[in-house]
Formats: sequence, C-alpha cells, structure tokens
Amino acid sequence: MTNCRMADMRNKEVISIKDGTRLGAVNDIEIELKTARISAIIIYGRLKWLGLLGREDDIVIRWEDIQIIGEETVLVDFSVPFRPKKRFGSSWFHT
Repeated sequence: MTNCRMADMRNKEVISIKDGTRLGAVNDIEIELKTARISAIIIYGRLKWLGLLGREDDIVIRWEDIQIIGEETVLVDFSVPFRPKKRFGSSWFHT
C-alpha cells in the first residue's frame, strides 16, 4: 500500500512493538501546516466512568515512530508512560 486516506487510517488498531500493548485505534491526525505533512497520529484517551468523569489524556504518536501501516493495524515504536490507576474513594479511606 503506497497511498492511504484518512478514512482508511481511522479505526486501525495501534500496537506497540516494544511490548505488544494495544494502544487503541487511530482517531485523528495532526498536520504540520507549513509543510502540509502528517506529523502525528492521535488516539483519544479512554472514557473515565462512562464519560461522566471526562477522559484520560490522548496518546500522540509522532509520525517518525510509526514502523508499519498494515491493512488492519499500525505498528509503532512507542510505549505509554506507566501511571498507577487511582481507585474511586481511595483518598477517603486510609488504612
């Protein structure tokens, strides 16, 4: 595949080649206006508690970090920084 439309990129699964983690699906792209080139793909952050508490941060993957764009997946040289999950109410109850 030598050319690809945004419609073709949308919803492709993004997988990290560093640890095999499924990062999500391509939701958007970022374009550098001076050169009219794609500078990054964006995966929207997951909803927190059905969206009532907002979203996690979006994942922005630089174009240089994309290794392979396949028919259904995009392989990237990227890993999400570890952030411990906060539990609901954990700050209210100390042991």
